[in-house]
Amino acid sequence: MADVILKNANIITMDAGKPRAEAAAISGDKISIVGEKTDVEAAAGVGARIIDCGGRTVVPGFNDAHLHLFSLMKKLIGVDLSPAAVSSVEDIKQVIRRKAENTPRGDWISGTDFNEFYLKEKRFPTRWEIDEVAPDHPVVLSHRSLHACVLNSPALKLAGIDMETEEPPGATIERDLVTGEPNGILYEMLNDIRGRVVPPMTDAGLDEAASLVNTLFLSSGITTFQEATFRNDPTRWQTVRQLTGAGKLKSRAIMMPGYGSWRDFQEMGLVSGSGDNRLKVGPVKVMVTHTYDKFNPPPDELKRLALDCHQAGFQLTFHAEEADVIETVIETLEYVNGIQTVVESRHRIEHCAECTPRLLQRLPGLSVVIVNQPPFIYYSGERYLATVESDTIPWLYRIRSPLESGLVVAGSSDTPVVPCNPLVGIYAAVTRKTASGQDFQPGEAVSPHQALRMYTVNATYASFEEDIKGSITPGKLADMVVLSDDPTRVPPEQIKDIRVEMTIIGGEVVWEG
Repeated sequence: MADVILKNANIITMDAGKPRAEAAAISGDKISIVGEKTDVEAAAGVGARIIDCGGRTVVPGFNDAHLHLFSLMKKLIGVDLSPAAVSSVEDIKQVIRRKAENTPRGDWISGTDFNEFYLKEKRFPTRWEIDEVAPDHPVVLSHRSLHACVLNSPALKLAGIDMETEEPPGATIERDLVTGEPNGILYEMLNDIRGRVVPPMTDAGLDEAASLVNTLFLSSGITTFQEATFRNDPTRWQTVRQLTGAGKLKSRAIMMPGYGSWRDFQEMGLVSGSGDNRLKVGPVKVMVTHTYDKFNPPPDELKRLALDCHQAGFQLTFHAEEADVIETVIETLEYVNGIQTVVESRHRIEHCAECTPRLLQRLPGLSVVIVNQPPFIYYSGERYLATVESDTIPWLYRIRSPLESGLVVAGSSDTPVVPCNPLVGIYAAVTRKTASGQDFQPGEAVSPHQALRMYTVNATYASFEEDIKGSITPGKLADMVVLSDDPTRVPPEQIKDIRVEMTIIGGEVVWEG
């Protein structure tokens, strides 16, 4: 007998065998019946909760296939430096000054989400400018991309960075052109600074941040998130396990081991897919970059790493944005495939930002999954159009072409790089419009149903979970979202304004708006 009944609903099941329904029954934590109102109501058990949807739309719970939980927690309790909060370097200084005045001397100050493209000066602040307003506090300011940061002088000293410091592989320490002194701007070093230098959150801080994230995810309809930080290690695994186990994070979690820690997970008896339906091990995350004509990791090392992980039973995923990096990843998977087939391994490429026609031709043969970020089009499209070379623009964040090539494309936000609202991502995938309304390669637009699949069926496929979630199908986990409107029927321009009105995880109503 059913414990929960949803009736008078417009259910988009994402199940090809039964695309639409008007009612659903939940028994325990699973969906038991999907069909007509009379069929479902007859299954109601004693004391069953009856939810009258009043014609509103019900979809499978959204699955964000790539985000950064710990960075998001730091953002939510840090100093907001986003374009909505500051518009110049001087604004940043004043915000940090106010924070320093109310922070004990010597304590760290963390500012997040600054974006030089939207600053009056069109540049990063420097260590010396931050020193002016916070000389007695170590300060770290994270760029919106999470691939750059600014440290003031006290923070640089604690990090051990001075004129003699050599750059780590794949990273850049920007320096004054006259003196050679580090100017505080660091590229590809934020995770190292946060992990090695900045003190960890206190238990109270962690609980506060987790509470904010939990509310954000549930109010956004995110019932599963996939943590994609390449520095994830067993300590972080235990932290997420603690938060999900205690119900402080109600959304289901997939956690990707960092490529420097995969053997630690192996020693714990964990491989991709280990865990339960609250928390599972995902693919090994490999960060691949190309700076100063050098790849990091070097191609030969990358091939050995990929083969070792693959043969140990791990799924792999590669951070790859530029075309030459994507090509190196393709060559790596072709190498592994020549030794042991990768066809059923669903190895992933995160971003795959510059996907040229030549590269796209090679991807289907490897059966890789592309994890795309449609909201980048909405939130960052203006910057791309203004700063990216015109011959590269046509290949940025393609969706229709990979789908037509037979690839599975999953949707994600990469939050906190951009907000995590899946409906904005669906809107961007359908309209290919920036926040200012500019068209961004509209030929790569997809239908609303295809965009919805990216955040449901395709995202679960990327983590080998399509048999237990991703569609409203009897026997699957009862993860569902009630929306104010139907994203497949409203005018495309209205998709981004659709509200999440209820979120259900495992049959439990965990949020109501």
